[in-house]
Amino acid sequence: MVKRLSELTGCHQVVDVGAGQGHLSRFLAFGLGLSVTAIEGDPRLVAQAAKFDQELVQALRKEGAKRGGQSLLAMVGFSLEAQKRLAADITRVLSLYGFIADAYIIEFFTDNLWGSLPPSWQAALADLQPPQLAALLLENRHTREEEARYSSVWPLSLLAFKASADTLAFPRRASGWASKSKEAGRPEEFRENQCQSSRLPPLFRKHVKPKKQHEIRRLGQMVKRLSELTGCRQVVDVGAGQCLLPPFPQGHLSRFLAFGLGLSVTAIEGDPRLVTQAAKFDQELVQALRKEGAKQGGQGPNGISLKGPRHVAGWVDPGAPWTEFWQLLQHPEVEERGPAVDGGSLGTADVDPGGEDLPGPPGRGASSAPACHTPRGRQLLLTGLHACGDLSVALLRHFARCPQVAGITSVACCYMKLTTAEAPVPPGPGPPPCPAEPGYPLSAWVSALPGHRLSYKAREGACHALEDYARRLNGQSAALRTHCFRAALETVIRAADPAKKRLGVQTIAKAHQLTFGEYARLGLERVGLDPHARLEPGPLQALLAQEGKVVAFFSLALLLAPLVETLLLLDRMIFLQEEGFHCQLLPLFDPAFSPRNLVLVAAKTPLGSALLDVAAED
Repeated sequence: MVKRLSELTGCHQVVDVGAGQGHLSRFLAFGLGLSVTAIEGDPRLVAQAAKFDQELVQALRKEGAKRGGQSLLAMVGFSLEAQKRLAADITRVLSLYGFIADAYIIEFFTDNLWGSLPPSWQAALADLQPPQLAALLLENRHTREEEARYSSVWPLSLLAFKASADTLAFPRRASGWASKSKEAGRPEEFRENQCQSSRLPPLFRKHVKPKKQHEIRRLGQMVKRLSELTGCRQVVDVGAGQCLLPPFPQGHLSRFLAFGLGLSVTAIEGDPRLVTQAAKFDQELVQALRKEGAKQGGQGPNGISLKGPRHVAGWVDPGAPWTEFWQLLQHPEVEERGPAVDGGSLGTADVDPGGEDLPGPPGRGASSAPACHTPRGRQLLLTGLHACGDLSVALLRHFARCPQVAGITSVACCYMKLTTAEAPVPPGPGPPPCPAEPGYPLSAWVSALPGHRLSYKAREGACHALEDYARRLNGQSAALRTHCFRAALETVIRAADPAKKRLGVQTIAKAHQLTFGEYARLGLERVGLDPHARLEPGPLQALLAQEGKVVAFFSLALLLAPLVETLLLLDRMIFLQEEGFHCQLLPLFDPAFSPRNLVLVAAKTPLGSALLDVAAED
């Protein structure tokens, strides 16, 4: 009845008077997602109620730990109606606490961000040490019980905030990862050598950093399994050179898919220089094969294929129809072919290992309509490893509208670069797109939800590495003071020139090893202000003494980051199902090693549970 009254009045704040041991308040907060304050006259009953709250939180954490083994099955059996309910629940939570995700930590002092929190939250969080913040806010599993203990009675609203963020976010770990990622967040495959994956053949490790080794091996396995399910061996790797942030891709995934897994691969990259570099790396791999005498039967050592990828230089415009994308495949601006190996061409991707042609181009005058009466031959798969911003969304639309595309694997990144109805032009460099449709929201369902809008800052926060920050908290890293330094510097900048707000100071190397005076001089110089301006030590020291509060607020924002990412990915899943296709979202990479670790897999035929063993393999 209280829940229904809340819906009728649009009010989510509830005061339960005479709460006793808090059973009603507990259900209203944890069970129904309301913001509850419980008033009880007997302090002993208050203490007992808080104890019961903590017991419930511990039970939720145990269930969350179990979800590591159950999450994959749960996500595969995740009905469309359940996805819609989850999206609606997330928007309701963000309508209450989105101000935390929208806040810029550099404005902690100038905008009094600490004062925006409820006073009861301030009292509970102000004196917590970094390891306690990690244990009580950011982690679901605790190995050190003393850090997981509450040093004070937390308000129900804060406990419910934490429980809601945990419960509504997609699981980020598959079974077994929690116990195997021990060496500074590295997966077990790097236990013997921190720079060399024991599960990736040596030929594919050259020029490849450990994180990328883990990613191309895991995503390659998923693409291979999707190829087997769909009967499609043609793969187009899109966006290999279109990420505007380093490290810039150089065809590592395409190389592994083609040489390592025997698929017929076309790699589309935005920068012709990267195309040339990727082709060079292909040639180096071929030279290594020749040295090992890999000339018989079209196969190299350990089953390595002798057919390499075809590299195409061309910018995939996220706002263009799929027909333009298809024309790029047929008539590339620049194309690099791999070298020949005895018995065959390593770059001839127009004919797959089975000898069948790629699908032909659409007919002249074809429109961007969902249907096109053209092609012959086999269909193809799309894949994008951390395709930036709207590019990931464009690939999903191409999958949905292009009849030649049988399936897709998509790992997204750079959510802040998504276009929205409010910001139709994404920030940053690159050719200006002409999006007829925004990158978010994509689905009709999420578009119609009240409160579905996500600010630039909320989407940028969804790209942060929560697990990495938790490690810093547990280690009480000196680097934690950097946010406080930058927030204090913001007060100095605005005092000198009130018009200068949120300027890009950029990263100052080893800032945590500097005094604030040294840091401020470097920062002021970068924004065009006098680096020798007098700094008032008294007021600044008072700000710097609040470092713990800055860290606590940033931890709250990070707790919401997976919730924002879940809403973004739910929107894409719901869109695919609205279009009549099958999809699954699976945690593929170790999140402590590769934070953007969820892969969206879609096909035009049922997927069943065939992808589970790939996702859970590690």
